[in-house]
Amino acid sequence: MKSDLGPIRKRKIYEQVARQIRDRVLKNLNPGDKLPPERELAERLGVSRSSVRDAIRSLELVGAVEPRSGAGTVVREMSTDWIMNPVANVLVQKPQLLGDLLDFRKILEPPLAALAAKHASVKEIRDMEAILRRQEKKVRQGELAIEEDSEFHYAIARASENAVVLKVLDALMDMLLEVRERSLQVAGRPQKSTAGHWRILRAIQRNDPAAAHKAMRSHIEDIEEIVLHKS
Repeated sequence: MKSDLGPIRKRKIYEQVARQIRDRVLKNLNPGDKLPPERELAERLGVSRSSVRDAIRSLELVGAVEPRSGAGTVVREMSTDWIMNPVANVLVQKPQLLGDLLDFRKILEPPLAALAAKHASVKEIRDMEAILRRQEKKVRQGELAIEEDSEFHYAIARASENAVVLKVLDALMDMLLEVRERSLQVAGRPQKSTAGHWRILRAIQRNDPAAAHKAMRSHIEDIEEIVLHKS
């Protein structure tokens, strides 16, 4: 892994990292082979480890690679077409699943935000602020900040003080990443997502359940419009 990976300096770092790793998987590795460690990929590509991590997660999402206990991340068997255009193929294969998932999020997450506005501790609110600052930084660098997006929504669930909901979100996190993968690649969406998160957090900080509920629902409806191409 030397000559075919060059430093990346353009915007949309996440997409370029994913593309170069897909090329590496396609050209040089076989099913069952292990990907190089995140640190090595980051150094050779000239990007942050978080960029590499987001790119690898997108590959996991479409089944190009998979994490194996004690073995790291390994390549899976899949077609060339699927590897070269993962997001489009996922949407073709599971359009109804995406719609159902977004409907479920509208049912689940606005009430969770309202509960968080009632119960969030000072520390939990500080943690949410730290997540959003990391998200803003990554977006300014041209990254998608998928990890921070997930962390913020999970932090709200924790602050709701509902243990059952946390179990449900644990089971759904991979599918939620698929929706984020799609929506955050639309021009201007990462910035809009960050702004929506701040509106949710401000309502939680004010201990305003109604405003938190409304802000979360509006945020998910924005995602739905992008993902499902509604007019």
